[in-house]
Amino acid sequence: MAAAGAVVGGLRAAPQSMCQMCRSSTAERIAVFPVLQKQGGLRKKEYLSGGRELLQAGFAVRQRVERTKGAARAAVAVAPERGAMSKVEKWGGEKRLQTQTAQIAQDTTTIRSLDWDRDRFDIEFGLQNGTTYNSFIIKGASKTAILDASHEKFRKLYLSALKEEVEPGSVDYIIANHTEPDHSGLIPDLLELHPDATVVGSKVCLQFLQNLVLKPFKSQAVKNGDSIDLGGGHVLDFFMAPNLHWPDTMFTYDKATSILFTCDAFGMHYCSEEIFDEELSKLEPHFRFYYDCLMRPNARSVLTAQRKLGELEYGTIATGHGPLLRYNLPEFTDHYAQWSKQAVEKQSATVAVLYTADYGFSDRLSQALARGITKTDVGVEMLDLGSVDVQELVEVVGRSAAVVVLTPPSSGPANTALGTLLASVKAKQKVVVAESYGGDDEPVDTITQRFVEQGLAPVFEPMRVKETPTEATYQAYEETGTDLGQSLSQKKKISDTKASMSVDIAKALGRISGGLYVVTAKKGSSKGAMIASWVSQASFKPYGITIAVAKDRAIESLMQVGDTFVLNCLEENNYSKLMKHFLKRFPPGADRFEGVDTSDAKNGSPLLQEAIAYLECTVKSRMETADHWIVYSEVTDGNVAKPDGRTAAHHRKIGNYY
Repeated sequence: MAAAGAVVGGLRAAPQSMCQMCRSSTAERIAVFPVLQKQGGLRKKEYLSGGRELLQAGFAVRQRVERTKGAARAAVAVAPERGAMSKVEKWGGEKRLQTQTAQIAQDTTTIRSLDWDRDRFDIEFGLQNGTTYNSFIIKGASKTAILDASHEKFRKLYLSALKEEVEPGSVDYIIANHTEPDHSGLIPDLLELHPDATVVGSKVCLQFLQNLVLKPFKSQAVKNGDSIDLGGGHVLDFFMAPNLHWPDTMFTYDKATSILFTCDAFGMHYCSEEIFDEELSKLEPHFRFYYDCLMRPNARSVLTAQRKLGELEYGTIATGHGPLLRYNLPEFTDHYAQWSKQAVEKQSATVAVLYTADYGFSDRLSQALARGITKTDVGVEMLDLGSVDVQELVEVVGRSAAVVVLTPPSSGPANTALGTLLASVKAKQKVVVAESYGGDDEPVDTITQRFVEQGLAPVFEPMRVKETPTEATYQAYEETGTDLGQSLSQKKKISDTKASMSVDIAKALGRISGGLYVVTAKKGSSKGAMIASWVSQASFKPYGITIAVAKDRAIESLMQVGDTFVLNCLEENNYSKLMKHFLKRFPPGADRFEGVDTSDAKNGSPLLQEAIAYLECTVKSRMETADHWIVYSEVTDGNVAKPDGRTAAHHRKIGNYY
């Protein structure tokens, strides 16, 4: 073990005595700050500039951390500064790209590709803080490994940073935890630089990479429990984690540093120079949004993966997106477990969502459908038709109340699996067929006809994609999922709501009255609207309001932290027309504003011309309840169109419905 305060791999090890703690750097103090903060609400500024008393507290906490997390010591002991930042380059004329290289543990370096201005990422089309693609290098005593690569748009920046860390031809292993293009897009370039390197991944991962690299390469398929020894204690253990969120996913654990490399799992789309999760409250909304979009549809797989990890002790989770998790590990991992457990327990039914990974937009569009379904507390089981085991397909379809099929290519294993699917469906199952926009889709009408021949008529018209999917396309797919989920769960929800509340309480609750409003929002090419009555002013400085938004509302996806919207006030005795219009059940993707007189507010959201007043708002935080999100927003602008007008009031007789 290195001496206290000694330099380890270019970084100073954590001080082991009080005197050394007093002389410690800002980075070293930061390493222990989150623990102190939890214990006493200590502010970072006070601690970082504090004297002996505060440092004694910090030293005591550090000693406890060292005693209780000995296995994670190598990862916690080094606390990097911001690392080396490359020059900023522009992509597409205006999007800023940059790389950041830093040592995160002994013999372990990260190259983070910072995509500062990315504003849409597949179905999470409302990114407020860009994203990152994190790659890692481990230099063992005898072998060197690269874990995950980067997006191809970072080719010049990433490869330049990589060459500063490893000589061409010196890498022994390229470990692919997941093969989506944002993590594997530069693997062909890595193989050009390191032609003798062995690519390590799950069996499914290596199959996908064959289609990406398009030439022979050395490979090693690993399964759960396999290991690779890099020397110097760096033994890499592999844990299969399929469907988080692709079937090829695995986790890699380095015994020497107690770092768990998870690629997409536990990540978030958040771009900053902070390498680690230093401010929990700032990151939690982005962590939750990412989970809801990508991981909640795979809640069972999340729980399975966490069970596989068992009692494994890790001091850092090195994610593929956003900051690495070190300071708030219990909070983030507990969130995954709790959210996934709740999602599974609430499921009133299950839908099988069948897609073809690494084909067109099948994966991304299936995720949008799945997100819409899970918003209604209906479970999802996602299967890749190109790699699924036949028996698993039969079992999943057999226990599902509905089946969603993204069109596979016209030939190949995924298309062959359609025969098994059609032989497995049963009477009364609901069916949805949707295009993948892959260029060689099996026609949706052909698949629909085959279901009809089995006695199953799709519940909606087939979803068709005529151009490269946009925000509006993803919105239409998500809304289709929500409509499907509601058709499976609504009766049970209504009966459960009535049964959960006594008639007397329900009548008393109904005496709480509210106003009548229309919330309108726009994000990119997506637009939404809803009637709202659970609205209240919540603050003076700054002016703020709260709105309760049901979790299965279509507009909920447009009201994430950082999003903007307009609250339109309806006029007393003059609201029937607008209320009737916005209470209609719109088909997925339909224009909610067709036939309604609107203009654009300053924030871009539709402003209803018949509203007597309006408020432009920005979402600042969200609080979760059992079936609603309480959305707190700051008012940024507003005006009154009819000074003598009064806002319509909404009175109920009973409180277990709107």
